[in-house]
Amino acid sequence: MNAHPTPRTVPTVGVEEEFLLVDRRTRLPVARASQVLAAAGAVLDERVQPEFLQVQVETTSLPALRLKELADDLARMRAVLVAAAADADCLLVASGTPVLPGPDPAVLTDNPRYRLMAARYPAAADSNSGALCGCHVHLGTLERGLALALGNRLRPWLPVLQALTVNSPFDAGRDSGFASWRDVRWSRWPTVGAAPLVDERGYERRADALVARGTLLDRRMIYWYTRPSEHVPTLEVRVADVSADLGNVLLLAGLLRGLGAVLLDEARAGLPPPAVPHGRLAAAHRRAAQTGPVGEGIDPFTGWPVPMPALVDRLLERAAPGLSAAGDLAAVEAGLDRLRRLGSGAERQRRDFRVRECPQDVIDGLARLTAAVAPPG
Repeated sequence: MNAHPTPRTVPTVGVEEEFLLVDRRTRLPVARASQVLAAAGAVLDERVQPEFLQVQVETTSLPALRLKELADDLARMRAVLVAAAADADCLLVASGTPVLPGPDPAVLTDNPRYRLMAARYPAAADSNSGALCGCHVHLGTLERGLALALGNRLRPWLPVLQALTVNSPFDAGRDSGFASWRDVRWSRWPTVGAAPLVDERGYERRADALVARGTLLDRRMIYWYTRPSEHVPTLEVRVADVSADLGNVLLLAGLLRGLGAVLLDEARAGLPPPAVPHGRLAAAHRRAAQTGPVGEGIDPFTGWPVPMPALVDRLLERAAPGLSAAGDLAAVEAGLDRLRRLGSGAERQRRDFRVRECPQDVIDGLARLTAAVAPPG
């Protein structure tokens, strides 16, 4: 596993988490973000923010060199939000989709940009598909050309990372049949999917064209699974559902940072990125959204079905030199063992549902896990 040379540099890692607010009694999504943000913002300032709908809130971690630093930061922000939600008579829930339907019509956050988005993309912004919650990982510090070079090399590895983080099987009280229904709903928005292979000049040209043609309102609506951030010098990876289990967030961050360190060295050495066809990537992502980390996935390099555990093992082997360089290998191996033992977020939601076939039980389980902010040892 350690046959490859150790990477020279390890990027920092940061995480954005999006959460749902549900009423403490009905367990329905409730539009109380303004109240929750006012209380939480007094502690976290601008690191807690509104999202598209008033049933959502978002946090932004500080960039971290150590997973322990990231864990402590995320845990503190969750604790503050849990308390603020309780004061607003609601629960903080980390799920990629609402288990029960939200307000109809949806209560949009009072923001001119969001109003324009809702008007231009009504099918994507409706009450059922608008309240989607992801976990976005930032790798940095990277100038734009290097960030794009890293994104080009991450593309074929993202379906298995998506599979590890599935946490949205339910939609409007029913099992969708997918482990990540968020990914299906999210794909209604323009540009959602695997990023194209682009260098800096190609990115600028595509981004300008998407806005000029009216496909997007602005560059912030480039929703590729990897994209250079428009406001910080990072590559943003946007493939994961938000996880109720903080341990799964740290697993995702650790794997991405370790893999990123390896691939950045290859980019600096001038090695070409793998030219995986976009259609093959789309098929691999759709299978990951269906099955999660169990069953058969699709190998993006070949297009053939491969057991998902074998794809996970290959990812770990590829990332191992970077994980060792960051001091994260043992923690990530333990995190994978823990996920195999406890199941994915989607498996755990379904397990809670099977007890009484009651969606409220799923929400209660998610709320308890979201509030259990001490990261696993």
